[in-house]
Amino acid sequence: MPATPVGTERRDPAARGRLIALLLALVVLWPMLQTSGFSLAPFFDSNNLKVVGGFLAQFLPPESSQEFLAYLGQASLETLAIATAGMALALLLALPLSYLASGAAREKVSLNPITRAVLTILRGVPELVWALVFVRVFGLGPAAGVLALGLTYGGMLAKVYAEILESTDPAPARALRASGAGRLQALLYGSLPQAARELTSYSVYRWECAIRASVVMGFVGAGGLGQLMDQAMKMLNGGEVASILLAFMLLVALADLLSWWLRRALDTPPAARALPFGWRSAALLVLGGIGLWASFGLLGIDWSALFSRDALQSMGSFVAGFFSPDLSAAWLRKVAQGVWETLAISIIGTLLAAAGGLLLALPRWRTPWNALLNLLRSVPELVWATITVLAVGLGPFAGALALGLHTAGVLGRLYAEALQNAPAAPARALRLAGSSRLLAFCYGTLPAAAPQLLAYTLYRWEMNIRMAAILGFVGAGGLGQLLYFELSLFHYAQASTVIIAMLLLSMAVDWSSAALRRAMR
Repeated sequence: MPATPVGTERRDPAARGRLIALLLALVVLWPMLQTSGFSLAPFFDSNNLKVVGGFLAQFLPPESSQEFLAYLGQASLETLAIATAGMALALLLALPLSYLASGAAREKVSLNPITRAVLTILRGVPELVWALVFVRVFGLGPAAGVLALGLTYGGMLAKVYAEILESTDPAPARALRASGAGRLQALLYGSLPQAARELTSYSVYRWECAIRASVVMGFVGAGGLGQLMDQAMKMLNGGEVASILLAFMLLVALADLLSWWLRRALDTPPAARALPFGWRSAALLVLGGIGLWASFGLLGIDWSALFSRDALQSMGSFVAGFFSPDLSAAWLRKVAQGVWETLAISIIGTLLAAAGGLLLALPRWRTPWNALLNLLRSVPELVWATITVLAVGLGPFAGALALGLHTAGVLGRLYAEALQNAPAAPARALRLAGSSRLLAFCYGTLPAAAPQLLAYTLYRWEMNIRMAAILGFVGAGGLGQLLYFELSLFHYAQASTVIIAMLLLSMAVDWSSAALRRAMR
C-alpha cells in the first residue's frame, strides 16, 4: 500500500457517517424543540431580565432574623425526620416484597410477575404525585411525605433487594434446605449474609436520596424545608429563599458525608474478636434505632387517628374515584399532548444538561468548577423551575431549563470522573504528532470515554422523565401541570388517566434506555 505523501492530509473516514447521524438527530429533535418552546429570545427581553434580576438581587443578604432561623432549624429537622421515617416504612414494605419477588421464595431464579407489577407501579409513580394524593386525603403535614416516600422507595428498594439476593451463590441456601431448614431460614442464614453489606450500602444511599426527595415533596404541602421554601417563593422573598437554600445545601452535604462514612465503615473488615456481626454493624443498628425513634417523635404523627375507621372510609371513597379513569377521546388527546410535552421536556433538558455538563467537566482547575457543579445539583429541580418560570414564562421551556440546570451539575461531576479515567495515551500521541489540544481531546480522549458518558446520560434521562412529569406543579407544563389542575378541581377520573399515563411513560423510557445501553455493549 503506497504511503501517504508528506504534507498531505487524509480525510476522516467516519466524517460522512457522523454528518448523516447529526442530520438524523436534528430531524428527530426538531419537533421536540418546537414542543418545548425552545427560544433564546426571553433571555434578551429587558422585562424578563429585570424581573429575574430583581428577584435574584433579593437573595442578598440572606434572612438571618432569630425568629426565621428558629423556623428554619425546625423545618430542617423535620425534613431529616421525614426522610428517616419514610425510609423505615419503605424497608417494612420492601423486605417482604423483595422476598416474594426473588427466587428465594420459590427456590428458582425468576421474578414473580404479580409482585413485579406491584413494584413497577410503586416506583413508577413519582413520590411527589403520591404526596399530592396523600395531602388531598390526610391534609397538610409530614404524614403525606412519609407515606409517599414509603411507597415509592419501598418499590425501589424491593426491586434492587430482589436482584441482589438473586445474584448471591445459591449453594448455601440449597444446603440448608437439603438439611431440613425452611425457606425463610435458608434465606436468613444462606443468602442474606452474602448480600448484607451490599443491601446495607444501597439502603444508606437511598436514605441520602430520600433527604433530597423530602424537600421536593414540601412543595405540595408535605412539610419540611420544601413547604417553607414554597411559601417564600410565592411571596418572592429572596432573602428567605437564600437562607433555605443554604440550609438545604448544608443538610445535603452532611448527609453525603454521613453516607460516605457509613459506606466506608461497611467496606472495612471487622476487627478480630469483635461482635458476631462486627461492632460497626451493631453501632449502625443502635444509631439507626435512635434516629428512627427521634424522627417519629419529632414528627408527632398520630397514626391511630390517621388510620381510624373514619379516615380509612374517607380514603377508600377517595381512592375509589381513581378506578374509573376518563377514557373519552377528547381527554385522551389532551393527555397525549401532555405526554408529548413531558417527553420533550425530559429530552431537551437532558441534552442541555449534557452540553453544559461536558463544558463544566473540561477545565483542569477543578475547585471552582466543582463548587459550581455542587450548587447546580444541590438546588432542587422545582426551585430551578420556579426561577425559570420567572425568566421565560409558564410552559415546558421553563421545565426543560430547570432540568438542564440541575442535571448539568450531576452529569458534570460524572463526566469529569469519566474523562479523567479515560486512557491518556491516544491524546498524548496525537499531541506529539502535532495536533491541537482540541483535536487531541475530540479524537483521543472523547472516543474512549464516550460509552461511559452516554450511559450516564441515558441513566439521567430515566430519572428526568419522572421529574419532567411533575415540574408542571409550578407551571412548567407537561403531565404534572395537567395532574395538578385536575386534582385541584377534584376531577379524580381525569387525574387517574394522567397518573396511568405517567406510569406507562416511565416504563417505556426505562425499557428504551435499557435497550440502548444493551446496544452499546
